[in-house]
Amino acid sequence: MEPMAHLGVGIGWRPEISDAVERLPGLDWVEVVAENICPGHLPAALVRLRERGVRVVPHGVSLGLGGADRPDPGKLAALAERAVALGAPLVTEHIAFVRTSSPALEAGHLLPVPRTRDALDVLCENVRIAQDALPVPLALENIAALISWPDEEMSEGRFLSELVARTGVRLLIDVANLHTNRVNRGEDPAAVLDAIPLEALAYVHVAGGVERGGVWHDTHAHPVPPVVLDLLAGLRSRVDPPGVLLERDDDFPPEAELAGELTAIRTVLTAAGRDAAPPRVRVTAAVGVTAAAGVTAVTDATAAPQAAPADGSGGDPAGHGGDAVEPGSAPAPAGEAARTCVGLRQAALLSALVAATPVPEGFDRQRVRVQARALIAKRAGVVAGLAPELPAILGGDGPFRESFSAYAKGRPMTGGYRRDALDFAEHLLIRDLPADPAARRRLTAWWQDRAGARPPGRIVRWARALMGRAA
Repeated sequence: MEPMAHLGVGIGWRPEISDAVERLPGLDWVEVVAENICPGHLPAALVRLRERGVRVVPHGVSLGLGGADRPDPGKLAALAERAVALGAPLVTEHIAFVRTSSPALEAGHLLPVPRTRDALDVLCENVRIAQDALPVPLALENIAALISWPDEEMSEGRFLSELVARTGVRLLIDVANLHTNRVNRGEDPAAVLDAIPLEALAYVHVAGGVERGGVWHDTHAHPVPPVVLDLLAGLRSRVDPPGVLLERDDDFPPEAELAGELTAIRTVLTAAGRDAAPPRVRVTAAVGVTAAAGVTAVTDATAAPQAAPADGSGGDPAGHGGDAVEPGSAPAPAGEAARTCVGLRQAALLSALVAATPVPEGFDRQRVRVQARALIAKRAGVVAGLAPELPAILGGDGPFRESFSAYAKGRPMTGGYRRDALDFAEHLLIRDLPADPAARRRLTAWWQDRAGARPPGRIVRWARALMGRAA
């Protein structure tokens, strides 16, 4: 694997802070949400940054490479087009699933994949398909999760290591997500960092969150807490990361506060670098990382023998139960049986989250309910951002969210967030809501203007209401 180009310290570019980002001192690079830009009409602020020599990396959120279906060619082509338009050195995505095809459900969120052999086989094949379609290297991010899958076969570190071994994909390590998973799933961040091949590291994410009721929410809307900076220091003590990026997606602070967070990141990197241990000896195939992927594993030649891992994989360092990947061999494609098995499990979980079906056996039902509420809250927030008229018509953010939550329970998205906004408005109109006639007239006009159709008449509304009650 070729060494990753040095990126430096950067920030996630968002339209709301574009002016502030241009003024940040010492900014080396930015990351953009790939789906939020149009290659033929790049924002002027991004163009100016590129002209200054600031690198831009597209960060995808909708591929769903961990899903049971093969990647959508259209989405891959769109991501490739953005990489070319931005002159990006790489593109990034997530180790997650976001939808199922049978039934057709959208999460609108990054959900964790089960760490099983079947899921790894499916993920590796999907990654290979994506790599073949992209003009630059691909890096994948570990995600934050509220819930754990039952009967997992591998630890997070082993899962990531084998993914790199079999595909040669690079890793985007989000240290805030490591903290999230420590709180929510009891996972040890140090064990993950010790297990993964750090030479595959593309760059690092740093972000803030908040704890509520013993659950850590990865909000990207709060300051970076000291515990996350401590994890960044721990990573820096192991390796000099090619790049580190501050993420902020909501509740944007003043420009000086953003600059202060970047300064804190630089300080941690400098201090931890001074105290870094000597580089660890690299040996081939120590954790299933093969010459076929062009990667060598990292191990400590002076370390004491390790106890058997607690993830149930026994003492086999590759975690294959004796079936290690042979150097020079390509990973076998995932069988349809594996895709079917993964698809059924993911559909059962996603249906429980967005369609109010029973929680699958083995899951923490309380955590699934927390995740379901979080997904509805996220839907409401995105819809309010896309259609700010709706909270205004309904009397403010509170009444809007209350009405939207009642609508969204058991009603999955059918066609993206804009369609969701229209469906929500129609749902209210069918029920002769809002109660205030003037507000209802405004909502009718809003819906008609965007739907391009007459609002449903009283008989149609009555019939649909009866159908809804029967369902």
